[in-house]
Amino acid sequence: MSDIAIDTNILLYALDEFYPEKQNIAIQIIADKPIFCSQNLSEFSNVCLRRWQFPKSRVAELIAVYLQQCQYIALSEQVILRSADIMNRYDLQLFDAMIISSALESGCSILYSEDMNDGQMIEKQLKIINPFKA
Repeated sequence: MSDIAIDTNILLYALDEFYPEKQNIAIQIIADKPIFCSQNLSEFSNVCLRRWQFPKSRVAELIAVYLQQCQYIALSEQVILRSADIMNRYDLQLFDAMIISSALESGCSILYSEDMNDGQMIEKQLKIINPFKA
């Protein structure tokens, strides 16, 4: 299993030709078969459907592709309870805490995210890294 996890923005940038440098970095990260969870898929589909106006059939195809290219981690009751604790201790939104908790439960040491706090350590195990930072 991979020791890296990804935030939703990595999945989105892999498709975004408007930012070719970020797209290339995101594609390279996805090639390493990172961990992701249902929260990522929910956020991803929301952006694709609402902001980018993709047809539902295209979003369904993309979800299937990402399920093949990455390692999916289900949100168990334990992960959800840990998410609530992480949300409280680190003053995060629940959706970010769910992604972080999934990464921790999977034994990841790195979470790639453009939106979370670059360099932050979570539970002395998981380091958040902005892969697009120059």
